[in-house]
Amino acid sequence: MSSRRKPCPYCRDKIDQVDFKDISLLRRFVSDRGKIRSRRITGACRRHQSQVARAIKRARELALLPYVTEGNEHRGGRGDRDRGDRDRGDRDRGDRDR
Repeated sequence: MSSRRKPCPYCRDKIDQVDFKDISLLRRFVSDRGKIRSRRITGACRRHQSQVARAIKRARELALLPYVTEGNEHRGGRGDRDRGDRDRGDRDRGDRDR
């Protein structure tokens, strides 16, 4: 097992600033669910990772990148529990003693 880090893609290509308009390059730093990937996954250096995060946020603000991806509506997780047997009727009534 090698402990050597992969080189930063921006340092390797000698790119000084990350451009928020370069969507094809920024998509490599976003997961399929729309989350910004970490340095450990992308291999970016600290300086360029913060620039990438800022560029992704700016591109999202200008509608160049989506905040979340469309598609898998139901993947499970925390909001997946069945709560059909819980009585919610007393919440709507305003006759509780305070």
